[in-house]
Amino acid sequence: MNVAEKFALFTEHWQPKIIGELNDSYVKAVKFKGDFLWHHHDNEDELFFVVRGTMRMWVQENGPASAREVLVRPGEFIIIPKGMEHMPKADPTDNAGECEVLLLEPKTTLNTGNVQNERTVPKLKRL
Repeated sequence: MNVAEKFALFTEHWQPKIIGELNDSYVKAVKFKGDFLWHHHDNEDELFFVVRGTMRMWVQENGPASAREVLVRPGEFIIIPKGMEHMPKADPTDNAGECEVLLLEPKTTLNTGNVQNERTVPKLKRL
């Protein structure tokens, strides 16, 4: 599979696309621009692998006072354990503020986790 070709098929941000399956998990391609939202996943761990651009992942391990930023650059990944509050952002100073990310997540993972709003994508498109 050519990952660059998959990313070339869409332009929207914060709308994950299924590009593969592995056991009970999906491989998803998603483009970030700007900030997402604080959320967590009660039952799923997530892997974010940055392909292009830079991601600024904010995490809270013990409430808002513990918030810290982790920079994730192309070729790097971060694993967010289930239950951890997190908020991905695209670095506005890199790649015109856009970040391309591969996600490896259980099929049950909802993109907004415990939050339901206009950014929630209940049915994912396959590429």
